[in-house]
Order: sequence, then C-alpha cells, then structure tokens
Amino acid sequence: MRLLNLIKITALIVVLQGCQSAYYSAMESFGKHKRDLLADEVENAQEAQQEAQQQFASALEQLSTMIAFDGGDLQDQFEATEAQYEASVEAADTVSKRIDNIEDVASALFEEWSDEIEQYSSAKLKRQSESQLRETQRRYQRLLSAMQRAERKMAPVLAALKDNTLYLKHNLNAKAIGALEGEYQDIKTDINSLIGEMNKAIEESEKFLSSLETSG
Repeated sequence: MRLLNLIKITALIVVLQGCQSAYYSAMESFGKHKRDLLADEVENAQEAQQEAQQQFASALEQLSTMIAFDGGDLQDQFEATEAQYEASVEAADTVSKRIDNIEDVASALFEEWSDEIEQYSSAKLKRQSESQLRETQRRYQRLLSAMQRAERKMAPVLAALKDNTLYLKHNLNAKAIGALEGEYQDIKTDINSLIGEMNKAIEESEKFLSSLETSG
C-alpha cells in the first residue's frame, strides 16, 4: 500500500511538472517568456499585499468600533467583526499564493537561464550572462526574504483576530467587550508592524522589477 501511494504521488508530480512545462511553452508561443511571467507575478504579489494592508487596517478599525460600542445592535457589530476576520484570512491566503507563484516561476527562470549559459560560444558573453544571473538571483533573494518576513507576521495577527472573534461569539456582552481593550492594543501594534513589513516588501518588489528590465 505504501509503495502504491508513493507511485501515485510520483506520477502526480510528473503530471504537474508536465503541465507546468506545457504552460510555460504555451505562454512563450504568445511572446510571454519566464522573465515576463515573473514580473507579472511580482506585480500580482504587490497588489495582493496592498489589498491585505487595507484589509488588516479595516479589521483593526472594526475591532476599535466594537470596543467603543455604545448602544445599538451588538449582534450586528459582532457579525461585522467576524466578517472582517474572514476577509483578512482570505487576503492573507491570497498573499501566500502569490508568493508561491513567484517562487515557481523564478525557479523555472533561473534553471533555464543556467542551462542556456552553457550554450554560449563566446567566453565574454558567457561571463556577462553569469554575472547578470547572479545579480538577479541576489536581488530575488532580497525580494523573497522581504515578502516572507511580512508573510510570517500575518499568522499571529490572524490568530489574535480569531481569538477575539471566538471570545465575542460566546461572550457577547458589554463586559466581554471591555475585556478586549488590552488585546486591541497588542493587535494594533502587530498590524502596524505587519503593514510596515509589507511596505518594505513592496519597495523591494519595485527594485526587483527595475532590475529585471536592465538584466538578461
């Protein structure tokens, strides 16, 4: 049984790799090379991070509104808080998927670039291409590290938002809301830190995109 499962997993990997290769080939037939695809994915990640920044800020604002609650429908406020948490989870998932896409395309690009370097007959051009590859990889690692630092900060924020949502769900009264004021300050600090890290990642994205235009 274990051997059969291993065979199935191996077969699936081969199929997926084949699909990925077919995708890159199809895109190249339309003039979209891996370098272009990587630039697209970096831009997509930028957009996802900007949207996530806005979403986490909205979640914080709603939590502030909830804590400052002074009459009205408490259930409506809770549902709005819960909706903000769920939207934050979705925004975080999108950011993570965009980063995964960047890693996939970058890996394919660098592998292809390395292979093609060996095809040069000119030693001078080969050295230049090798130098450009190393520089692009260096800039890419800076970009990826910045994105992953921001990504890691999302988990504790989401966990705190979830804790607050669960607590309110089972203790929907003024006393429970008051008990969350201390939690709010911690969440505010974490969200501001997250937004700051995302700004750094977005700046690195701009630098990387600029470097792609001048290397190759």
